[in-house]
Amino acid sequence: MVNRSSSRSGGANLPSLRHHNASLVLDLLRTAGGEGISRLELAVRTGLTPQAVSKITTRLRAEGLAADGGRLASTGGKPRTVLRLAPDAGYAVGLHLDRDEMTAVLVDLAGTPVVTRTAPLDLGAPAAEVVGAAARAVQTVRADAPGTEDHRVFGVGAALPGPLDHAGGVLHRVTGFPQWDGYPLRDALAERTGLPVVVDKDTNAAALGLALRARDEADFAYLHLGTGLGAGLVLGGSVHRGARTGAGEFGHQTLQLDGPPCGCGGRGCVEALCLAAVARGDLAEAARVLGTGAANLVGLLDIDRLVLGGRTVAAHEDVYVEGVRAVVEERARREGTGPVVPVTVATGGDRPIAEGAAQLVLAPLFGRAGEAGTGLRGGGRAFRAGQ
Repeated sequence: MVNRSSSRSGGANLPSLRHHNASLVLDLLRTAGGEGISRLELAVRTGLTPQAVSKITTRLRAEGLAADGGRLASTGGKPRTVLRLAPDAGYAVGLHLDRDEMTAVLVDLAGTPVVTRTAPLDLGAPAAEVVGAAARAVQTVRADAPGTEDHRVFGVGAALPGPLDHAGGVLHRVTGFPQWDGYPLRDALAERTGLPVVVDKDTNAAALGLALRARDEADFAYLHLGTGLGAGLVLGGSVHRGARTGAGEFGHQTLQLDGPPCGCGGRGCVEALCLAAVARGDLAEAARVLGTGAANLVGLLDIDRLVLGGRTVAAHEDVYVEGVRAVVEERARREGTGPVVPVTVATGGDRPIAEGAAQLVLAPLFGRAGEAGTGLRGGGRAFRAGQ
């Protein structure tokens, strides 16, 4: 979840909210980047007293999370020292477990990928084999990152097709792989890696990563077309999962009542129609079907923008952007709903999912995506800034 309201309303000088205040400071250090930010500006932007900011930054420096970033040019008084986030003070691993491929990425505190590895994966293999492969991928990216062996790895975020229970880390009947129903992936992977683990749907992870990089609070939908079709929703500044992590099953809205069967058990789903068009090489039709589902979503939620992603989109970006945009524009003109919703692409194919999965672990450290951390279990106590 992305919660920007806290930085606007200010922090609170209460001992019980020490972690909250430290997270506010850490998030401002993160967004300031390499330029850094002064303690005075931190106090102004958080609403904390200069004394409270001084105590927090002293702790953050002692913990290695913050470092001096030089001095600002003098404007007549004493030059101000700026602080910056120390990106190499800790890391998180993001896993994207797709139906036929696995991507593992190690990212630093700033969310910058340090090592990325991709390997074939059979999601239909026995659970022990899949979990073993995932655990080895975690070990590989940690070992392949030069100079990181002595630093903290805060946990592992695992993203894969749904449906699943984000809070419990338990899989349900993954579309096309019903044998996963009831499997406790979070606990199994935590036991194999010795690290805290959080599990979420692939599209939610990607949406979280994109929202954290955004500089606005626009509502948007991330539409992922790869081996399947799904959506991640960011509404009101938060990743919208629904009460049972069931939101975003975009691919299983019915467009054709007597249409072809879908892996979910239904017929005429957007996913089935779209993937069938892709399989026969009719990309224009695939884009039109995707655009029809997208237009339905825009009409239902009145979102601000659409972001397309996934390896299938990445292979023909222009076809999908233009095709989806044409359907959405036609719907907007027909209904007179005002400005056309922009359609863009999340670059990197499937990488945004793995990188977003790592943010499932890191975002709560910065007071962002607070609920994302509720699924973090196993492997010892999770680190809390400022403790």
